[in-house]
Amino acid sequence: MTAADEKVVGRATSYMTPTDYKQRALVERSVCDKTVPPAAESIVGTCPYYYRPLHGGYWETVEKVSVSSTWEAVKVWANFWDPYKDHATFATLLHRRETLIEAESTDSDWSRHGNFMMRHIGCGHKPPSYYVSYGYYYCSTYGAKLKPRLSEEGKVWLDNARWYLQRNLEKGLKQNMAGDTIKITSEKPGNGDVTMSVPKYELELDDDKFKTFAFKTHPLAYLDGGLAELPVWDLGRIGMQPNIQEWADKRTFEQSFDSAKVVIPRQIANSDMDDPIGKALGRLLAK
Repeated sequence: MTAADEKVVGRATSYMTPTDYKQRALVERSVCDKTVPPAAESIVGTCPYYYRPLHGGYWETVEKVSVSSTWEAVKVWANFWDPYKDHATFATLLHRRETLIEAESTDSDWSRHGNFMMRHIGCGHKPPSYYVSYGYYYCSTYGAKLKPRLSEEGKVWLDNARWYLQRNLEKGLKQNMAGDTIKITSEKPGNGDVTMSVPKYELELDDDKFKTFAFKTHPLAYLDGGLAELPVWDLGRIGMQPNIQEWADKRTFEQSFDSAKVVIPRQIANSDMDDPIGKALGRLLAK
């Protein structure tokens, strides 16, 4: 079977039925296309890249809870939500399916989430929860709440990091279409690399492995975006952003550690070791 194999389980109405028939014939059909087409360059680096918030369920979840509970509610909702049951939105996307699944689509409703939906109709696969939860939620939250609090350097970093995050994701998906090994190397020397073994065509279909891959590429994106060169006060604001619940996931600690082991030495190299900040960084590195 190929990556674009189809199973016959869905239903559609035939328009070739003779006009004197009282009931149109049913044509059974579904689509299960594992081949991930590349995103258009114009959308990489934007929040709708992950998810176009067309589904009412997302906004209902966000608006019905307190600010402090929003992230946990979105994360739980994303894991159990079935986007195909939002019939109005599904019909809207289905009407434009051919455009949404083409390579480098610039359709106004395109997103990685919607693209997945249109390639997996009636075959039991759900889009990675990362698209809606961690990807879209944090992308939009950082832009709305963190960016105004950063220096001009910090604002440039946030835009760059977002672009690197999504480009690394594109690289991983492309490599998974070619084989079982994914290897992402940082753009700048000393920022590290990521290697994972994932069965060909399966990265998007394994929710937990997809999140692990995305988390592993976060430090590369942050560092290539210029994290280590930011002022200390920007680093403090950035470091306080992950919701407290997220620290229960060891992958959050791992990405923070991988970033810090590059950031701290560079900050020390660029600081006066006799000032309080330089001394504090030195103590952190000694640990």
